[in-house]
Amino acid sequence: MADTDHTGERPDKRPGPGGGILMGRPFGVPVYVSPSWFLVAALITWVFGDQLDRVLPDLGPARYLVSLFFAVAFYASVLVHELAHTVAALRYRLPVRRIQLQFFGGVSEIEKESETPGREFVLAFVGPLLSLLLAGAFYLGMNAVEAGTVPGVLLAGLMISNLLVAAFNLLPGLPLDGGRMLRAVIWGITGKPMAGTVAAAWVGRGLAVAVLLGLPMITHTGLLGAPGEEVGGMSTVMDALLAAILAAIIWTGAGNSLRMARLREHLPELRARALTRRAVPVEHATPLSEALRRANAHGARAIVVVDGQGEPNAIVRESAIASVPEHRRPWVAVSSLAQDLTDGMKVSAELAGEELLDRLRATPATEYLVVEAGGEVYGVLSTLDVEKAFVKAMARPRP
Repeated sequence: MADTDHTGERPDKRPGPGGGILMGRPFGVPVYVSPSWFLVAALITWVFGDQLDRVLPDLGPARYLVSLFFAVAFYASVLVHELAHTVAALRYRLPVRRIQLQFFGGVSEIEKESETPGREFVLAFVGPLLSLLLAGAFYLGMNAVEAGTVPGVLLAGLMISNLLVAAFNLLPGLPLDGGRMLRAVIWGITGKPMAGTVAAAWVGRGLAVAVLLGLPMITHTGLLGAPGEEVGGMSTVMDALLAAILAAIIWTGAGNSLRMARLREHLPELRARALTRRAVPVEHATPLSEALRRANAHGARAIVVVDGQGEPNAIVRESAIASVPEHRRPWVAVSSLAQDLTDGMKVSAELAGEELLDRLRATPATEYLVVEAGGEVYGVLSTLDVEKAFVKAMARPRP
């Protein structure tokens, strides 16, 4: 039932296109079902089937078909929860990479941070709000049908499950929605988003410890049933395993939130102009040895291939230069080692931070031509230099 809404993955790397089975694209956002969902669906079918056998013993083996329908309907409710986050994100012009339904709920992968704490609060709150509204709708439906029937039991189960989803996600610790709401409140009070993230992440870690210790204790003391009995078809050992998995998810998510916040805090330090290597222009037929001589003479660390009018149309790849033995360099033309420029490989010298990384992600390459506002060549930007600068910034002690 955990709903961990990510505001972006690693900004320096694009996630894989898969992540499960593509189910559709509501609002243009792809929805994937992770293979782990089928394991959970089977578990829910088994557990809910045993409960149905106690309430509706006449169903026989058909109870497992009803239980499977419940599992699907429950995850449809989780999808509605995630779509609430997605619609709010799109309303605030925040791109959503995808929605994934997985082992313990769903994930909405939102690529950018909210601009204000108010928007962050709304973005987090709409998910639990939709779960509460669904619980209310299922409650009304339950009262509209005859008690003790299959529809009545299904509606009651869906009402309770959505209440649990809402209550769990309102817990005030990252990566849960309640943690993002707490982060927004602290951000609004202090004016510092990092302060809100740190506080909400540590509360999340405290919640992880509480879940790890609390759920088995509740089972052992019999608050959910007589001590030592199986509760809902699951033994005490299963409850302890469930608690450990939930605690691990919350702890890891809190840590990831801290890492992502620190990452975004350092993003403004990544500036195309500061990271760009000085480049020397050469023509296509220039021998590599001569191009390197010119580069050394001008203190340049990159080579740009230009046409007869001096317009750049290719970049000599650093890895290609390293692969040519020194004794062969006078006989190798730079054009054979160059990568043709595309529009996506030309970036503005003024780009910085997340905007720069977004541009690099849009057109994956090893080197990019950096140009001034008027189109003049400023130099060459290597992705290796960007990665090194980022690692250095992350390792720098914070004041």
